[in-house]
Amino acid sequence: MKTQLRCVNCGAPFERESREAKRTKAKNYRSYCSFECFKAFALVTLICNQCGTTFERKKGILKNNDRKKKSSNVFCSHSCSATYHNAHKTSGTRRSKLEVWLEEQLRTLYPTLEILFNQTKAIDAELDIYFSSLNLAFELNGIFHYEPIFGLEKLGKTQTNDHRKFAACAEQGIELCIIDVSAMTYFKPTKGQKFLDIITNIVERKMKTHEREN
Repeated sequence: MKTQLRCVNCGAPFERESREAKRTKAKNYRSYCSFECFKAFALVTLICNQCGTTFERKKGILKNNDRKKKSSNVFCSHSCSATYHNAHKTSGTRRSKLEVWLEEQLRTLYPTLEILFNQTKAIDAELDIYFSSLNLAFELNGIFHYEPIFGLEKLGKTQTNDHRKFAACAEQGIELCIIDVSAMTYFKPTKGQKFLDIITNIVERKMKTHEREN
């Protein structure tokens, strides 16, 4: 047995099995005579603000997102969203618990030294830790710098950026130390201590060299 329905997009009458029509009505779904009408009525074609890819999204999802977000930017994937916001952030930064803890410890240990955290002052690119008076910087590289967690293309871009930072530091006479923290799956102070020891040993060596030269 079939039920007569009317397409909400084009207005054309069409038939559908009664059982299916009842399910549609019970779930408050709209009725469409074809997939083309569904696309025309329910889907919106958008352009990703990061990669320029054209993609489709349901109007209902867009309305819900518009209520939550302050920006009109749209993205085809979480990866594009993260890339865009990391490149265009104006304040704050995504920092791990290890980075926050290391900042607290280093500021306590070296209160007279200027230490910049996640700043772009030195090379126009973000450095995790930078001792300006010692021309000494540290990068804490997690698993995303070594494994294709978000795909090979994303890994390639990350590693290219790492090489550029290293070259930029060399041009500015900054000693850049790369610390592999990829083995840390979760943070606690006892795990962070070994990385703090690595940093302080290098800082102490650099301070002694600096004192001899001056």
